[in-house]
Amino acid sequence: MIVEDNPFMRIILKQLLRALGVMEMAEATDGAQAFSVMKSFEPDIILIDWEMQPLDGLDFVKLVRTGDDSPNTYVPMIMVTGHSEQNKVTQARDAGINEMLIKPLSARTLFSRVRAVIERPRPFVETKSYFGPDRRRKQEDFYAGSDRRNDAEEQSQDDVDAMFD
Repeated sequence: MIVEDNPFMRIILKQLLRALGVMEMAEATDGAQAFSVMKSFEPDIILIDWEMQPLDGLDFVKLVRTGDDSPNTYVPMIMVTGHSEQNKVTQARDAGINEMLIKPLSARTLFSRVRAVIERPRPFVETKSYFGPDRRRKQEDFYAGSDRRNDAEEQSQDDVDAMFD
């Protein structure tokens, strides 16, 4: 399923998914419409834009993951957005996305993320404040990342990927 308010970006994403062999797709222009579509269409994966009205991508992810009437709380979701600031990446990750792609994106990065969520799904975690895929791609005994408090700086796709490691 593609959830994107920009018709040109929807076309691009649809063509890229078709190149991957995906033939059956649903589309929605915002999170509210997508949630409604999910009740009659069972997506294997959802590509979501962040900024949409009336229900944006972040709130859609939260609704799918924690809504009492959610059709599938475990569906893999990839946020496709132009927001690469560290605080935005953290918000999306903490809402329960599986992966994040920064626009403009390449076919290679889209293919690698789709492949990752299908071939290497992370276990789901449920706590009082979070339900979604384990936010770490790999397990480490110690934190070896950069200073995460510098949230005003835009991040590259590699920086965003490192936040899931």
